[in-house]
Amino acid sequence: MKTLVVRLSLAFASAVLALLPCYSWSQVALPAQDDAVHTSALVTRWGRVVTPENAWQSYPRPGMRRERWRNLNGEWDYAIRPKAEPRPTRMDGRILVPFAVESKLSGVARKVGPEDRIWYRRSFAVPGDWLGERIMLHFGAVDFEAHVLVNGGLVGSHRGGSDTFAFDITDYLKPGNNELVVQVTDPTSAGAQPRGKQQLTPKSIWYTPVSGIWQTVWLEPVPSLHIEDVNVTPDIDAGALDVDVVLNRSTGNGHAVRITAKVGGKTVSSTIVRANRRARLPVPNARLWSPDDPYLYDLDVELVAVTDPLQHLENGPREEALITKAEAEAYRTAQVTGAPLDAVRSYFAMRKSSLGPGKVAGQPMLLLNNRPVFQNGTLDQGWWPDGLLTPPSEEAIAYEIDFLKKAGFNMLRKHIKIEPAHYYYLADTMGILIWQDMPSGEEEDSLDQFVRPKASDEALMPARVTDEFEYELLRMISDLRDHPSIVTWVVNNEGWGQYASTRLGHMVKALDPSRTVNKTSGWLDTGDAGSDIFDIHTYEEVPNAPAHNRRRAIVLGEFGGIGLPVEGHLWFPDQRNWGYQTAKDRDDYLQRYRRKYAEVIRQARELGLSAAVYTQTSDVEGEVNGLLTYDREVSKLPAESFARIHAPLFERGAE
Repeated sequence: MKTLVVRLSLAFASAVLALLPCYSWSQVALPAQDDAVHTSALVTRWGRVVTPENAWQSYPRPGMRRERWRNLNGEWDYAIRPKAEPRPTRMDGRILVPFAVESKLSGVARKVGPEDRIWYRRSFAVPGDWLGERIMLHFGAVDFEAHVLVNGGLVGSHRGGSDTFAFDITDYLKPGNNELVVQVTDPTSAGAQPRGKQQLTPKSIWYTPVSGIWQTVWLEPVPSLHIEDVNVTPDIDAGALDVDVVLNRSTGNGHAVRITAKVGGKTVSSTIVRANRRARLPVPNARLWSPDDPYLYDLDVELVAVTDPLQHLENGPREEALITKAEAEAYRTAQVTGAPLDAVRSYFAMRKSSLGPGKVAGQPMLLLNNRPVFQNGTLDQGWWPDGLLTPPSEEAIAYEIDFLKKAGFNMLRKHIKIEPAHYYYLADTMGILIWQDMPSGEEEDSLDQFVRPKASDEALMPARVTDEFEYELLRMISDLRDHPSIVTWVVNNEGWGQYASTRLGHMVKALDPSRTVNKTSGWLDTGDAGSDIFDIHTYEEVPNAPAHNRRRAIVLGEFGGIGLPVEGHLWFPDQRNWGYQTAKDRDDYLQRYRRKYAEVIRQARELGLSAAVYTQTSDVEGEVNGLLTYDREVSKLPAESFARIHAPLFERGAE
């Protein structure tokens, strides 16, 4: 089929696409518009087979599964209007959710400015067997400010570009079809909100903006009283798992939570606790999770009714027994009545991330399960030529993680981007360590918010900006803390909007003591307090070495950046693409790569270097520093060649 070129209105183009039973994104050229986004000809192999029927159909919250749910991904109506205008009477066309407006896979590829508002509309019906339950409407992520209406009623609003949110829409529903409208505004780089590398004028290390819905939208029925959150923290030293189960509201003595750890359907241990209480579950002879053995346990969490366990307490009023050992013991042996009122299925791993002695005296190292394991990673930016921040499919994620493991990497630094939950689930099941960055935020070209390497102090930011950043930082940790693959939180990158890093480092450690914290990756280091890691960025031909530090692990938070453009796989085929250094050909690339890793290996052996993060997993737009091309079709070297170069980092005695 020849390329279909459409030069009519966007609405007409969307109508054409809607009529195609299974269109190929590589064969449909988006129409020329004054507000068109550059998308290039690049499409991944996974993007070529995306359809409205198969777009992101996996369960969107793998760590908290219920049996019943309904996916709302697919084709929605959309319109882009000035944000001061009222709701449009006519829509512009169709958009494929969950892909952002600017992306090729959305079928739109239009610019959205700070003065614009995106309108989404679709209808849905609630399955008949959900009647009598509360109906939750979930969003994986919407960038940036969303207002959600059902049948004309405002059910809620949310600010934040990367975190999950949900609304109870039960009271707004009617029999039959219901109308769902989502309106979104996004200042992108005109604001200082967390946004990572999105910029209204993409260039160099700054990329195409992402606006609107960019992760899965879905419905879920729950009982009036239900499980809202499950948090797990492994303690391998004690052979136990701490489990915090929180209901959507408080309740009386007659409700409890039954928690059961299983392997292959067989119970490892089980306990019952009062609702909204902490629990500790023994996990004897635990099999530890690692990249070499990503072993996961199943976890069943059930809300159950019990005969009041406190009714027979003899010593003092029952109120005095609350949150005591007596209460815990009474509930542990409580009599369960009837079937579970609510149930979720989860999983966990027994894994420890910490700081401790290494092989070089006086130089602490990053430990995995109480032993030094060199963390060899890539800077993984998570951008795709067809989906931008949204991976084209779950299979695309699995391919990339598998490639990194075959290439001899056991870690990736998820660079100032938060992925869909399914990404971390695959990392958990496939076995790769993750340093999770908080997305940075600052205004475009803002000199007073950009902290340079030789600065003597950090920036001052308005309270509305710091409040937004800290809220999203809290939400990131809340959303992701149960994933064993995540071993380090990275609070700030290269002074981009850097403020109060020591206070923020302490805050993150208080929120999650079970992981290491890297408060500043690269550039302005603010001392040992609030951080487990001393991190430098070095793009020299031979990487510089971080200074010895008696209190923190030393790491190369970024290095490498060998550029090698591959014809036929470029975002800008007619422009000069760039790398921190540019290789003449593959032989030159190989020699440069070997030279850099020879120094990393030396630093690991002689200086006690704990980790190195190579820039980067794939090319991104005009940046050709990747191990893979932007479409993930070509590896600059065979995966086996990368693995052979990295092998000395993992030899016995090297760790």
